Amino acid sequence: MGRFRLTLEYDGTGYVGWQRQDNGMSVQQALEDAIAGFSGEAVTVFAAGRTDAGVHALGQVVHLDLAREITADKLRDAVNAFLRDKAVAVLHVEAVREGFDARFSARERRYLYRILPRRSPPALDRGRVWHVRRDLDAEAMHRAAQPLVGKHDFNTYRSSHCQAESPVRTLDALDVARVGEEIHVTARSRSFLHNQVRSLVGTLKLVGEGKWPESEPRAALEAADRTRCGPVAPAHGLYLVGVGYED
Repeated sequence: MGRFRLTLEYDGTGYVGWQRQDNGMSVQQALEDAIAGFSGEAVTVFAAGRTDAGVHALGQVVHLDLAREITADKLRDAVNAFLRDKAVAVLHVEAVREGFDARFSARERRYLYRILPRRSPPALDRGRVWHVRRDLDAEAMHRAAQPLVGKHDFNTYRSSHCQAESPVRTLDALDVARVGEEIHVTARSRSFLHNQVRSLVGTLKLVGEGKWPESEPRAALEAADRTRCGPVAPAHGLYLVGVGYED
């Protein structure tokens, strides 16, 4: 029995999210079906983080155990052959020690949120950016984001359905920058609450529009009250960019 670590990218459009569910195809199911297709083994794949329906990934990390002997390169190519019409791709595979766990061994997770602030809708990136029909003040959004960095009670910025026992998290970075036509919001933390990044982005957008003062996102944070949060940004602008490990 060997353990492998896989790095994936996927387009979350049309998937019910990472985790297997009864209401549609998940990324986890697509990957497990592909592995079973070439190996004949029913395996369970464990991910570093569960992305929601419509959320994309550039560097999702998973681990799995296989009974058959196979090299990392052959495993990558075999899985990709069965995923060719699934909008999921294995970018990298490596054999790892038995104690490695994609979720619990992770030391940081990095997310990107893409906003396209222009009148014309996207043609090529439809379903991959949040289209906003007016310009936003990215510098004001960045300034408003900085008081949210650090260890805080993020109850304001999490889903009402979040199952985490504690709302306390340490946000290591939250940056807003203009990149070409787009505005990118990047966030880094060891772990995030359910809908935390999308809640933060939706709130910062209000600052970018001039509807909220730069001080309001911090005041909402300190209230620890979900009703003080701005609207949650749509899922299709969010990307799990990467997962960091000690090795």
